[in-house]
Amino acid sequence: MRRILVLSGGIGGARFLRGLLRAAPEAEVTVIGNTGDDIHLFGLKVCPDLDTVMYTLGGGIHEGQGWGRADETFAVKEELAAYGVGPEWFGLGDRDFATHIVRTQMLAAGYPLSAVTEALCQRWQPGVRLLPMTDDRVETHVLIDAPDGSGNDGGADGRRRAVHFQEYWVRLRAAVPAHAVVPVGADQARPAPGVLEAIAEADVVVFPPSNPVVSVGTILAVPGIREAIADAGVPVVGLSPIIGNAPVRGMADKVLAAVGVEATAAAVARHYGPGLLDAWLVDTVDADSVAEVEAAGIRCRAVPLLMTDTEATAEMARAALTIATEVKAA
Repeated sequence: MRRILVLSGGIGGARFLRGLLRAAPEAEVTVIGNTGDDIHLFGLKVCPDLDTVMYTLGGGIHEGQGWGRADETFAVKEELAAYGVGPEWFGLGDRDFATHIVRTQMLAAGYPLSAVTEALCQRWQPGVRLLPMTDDRVETHVLIDAPDGSGNDGGADGRRRAVHFQEYWVRLRAAVPAHAVVPVGADQARPAPGVLEAIAEADVVVFPPSNPVVSVGTILAVPGIREAIADAGVPVVGLSPIIGNAPVRGMADKVLAAVGVEATAAAVARHYGPGLLDAWLVDTVDADSVAEVEAAGIRCRAVPLLMTDTEATAEMARAALTIATEVKAA
């Protein structure tokens, strides 16, 4: 399959893409990146998921943590803290600041985010075409209990408040219940230039093991994207981010609960649904869920899904492309 389209969040999607490029070096890979995690900090536009994909594929990522720059320093962050300027909980490094400064300057000059992303990728040469899901502003917010006055963020008096997803994920560490997840602005957003065309031209669409609610789900919330994928007439294959009833990384179970979905491989497949998803890969430890997924009308197979290294990830990508070929031939 020559033209592969991937919907990607941050760490999980970026690491999967690295394996995909090894598995299919001759393919043309287009990535639609989640921008619902975007946040404005210190007057700068920060796009965590786009940057994680760009840095990972371009060789600049901090491998240990999966986000941020390698060989990073934090002099600017320390100086801002000395001035009492927050938030201190979001750790932007000095090298990372440079990316956000360039992006913000270009946006202020009138360039759309899609053009800015293309320009930034000229430096990093990620080996894929990276498109933001939209040029419009979308921010994922999470509804949580309001503070109860005791210093706790989770109140017990029935009042609730919305916080930016980054505050919920990074500052609060998803330690309080999420009652709802809302991609604010998504309903009014339009797909970025090239997004719908890339879907129409793809030979296969892949949902990597990214968060199904706040990453892939947010991309699908932009009007026209879900419909274009469902109507494209090509195989749509997903890889479960849940192994053994727990997220491989991060706190996807917390936001899945907020939308009423169990943290199981089969439940996530049903969440996407047979109207969108043609095939689903689960880990071998979840092999007993294959029949359940197939009963929902989605082809399913159990394969190793731990991205322990690039070659293991490449094997995952090969399995996804193989089952896509089977779907197409059926």
